[in-house]
Amino acid sequence: MREIIFDTETTGLDNKEDRIIEIGAVELVNRFPTGNTFHVFINPQGRQVHPEALAVHGISNERLANEPTFPEIVDRFLDFFDGAKLIAHNANFDMGFINAELARLGQPALDPDRVVDSLALARRKHPMGPNSLDALCRRYGINNSHRTFHGALLDSQLLAEVYIELIGGKQAALILEAGNERGAVETSGGAQVEIAIAQRPELLPSRISEAERAAHAKLVEGLGEKAIWAKILGGQSGEAEAAEQLQA
Repeated sequence: MREIIFDTETTGLDNKEDRIIEIGAVELVNRFPTGNTFHVFINPQGRQVHPEALAVHGISNERLANEPTFPEIVDRFLDFFDGAKLIAHNANFDMGFINAELARLGQPALDPDRVVDSLALARRKHPMGPNSLDALCRRYGINNSHRTFHGALLDSQLLAEVYIELIGGKQAALILEAGNERGAVETSGGAQVEIAIAQRPELLPSRISEAERAAHAKLVEGLGEKAIWAKILGGQSGEAEAAEQLQA
């Protein structure tokens, strides 16, 4: 399963008038980073960066003067994003800008069914919040001390770590190699993961004392022949066997 964690920076908040000036993205396959990234700065074609946006991301029009325009990078962008599930924090904002840029070029919008909003995931998992990217980094012990400004690639890298924590992907993606019994389980994202169940070479020593064993046998005896415990244990030998299995 291929997923793209991405972020955008823009000249302002209105996707009908403002433009994307940076796109950053990180590729995950089966919930693990592959090391493949996509990162571009984009010339906004005359649109000025709003002062409030500049205070957030620190990207000025002078910085963007010699960068390519969106039409010049769109093919590379679509190639990298093609076929993957797309994850963004407050995804409606980013997708609104991306689809507005595509519409200006007569390109079809990206399918919303491919998009996962990590902010919505976080709000369901942590309904009391806060659920900003910085807050989630603090919650999960992810170092974001180098994040003095918002930046599309840096934020995507941080979000990739947060996303994996939100979905429990580290555990779901483990492949255990020991043992002889194997099976396949499906993760929440649909990926098939092979799980191997290792058998203990020797049973652990019982922690049940003889006094506890005798007291339990007496209790079971008083429950009558129809009691579930009596059927399971089947007498003292069955009790010892069950106790050993519980310790395995």
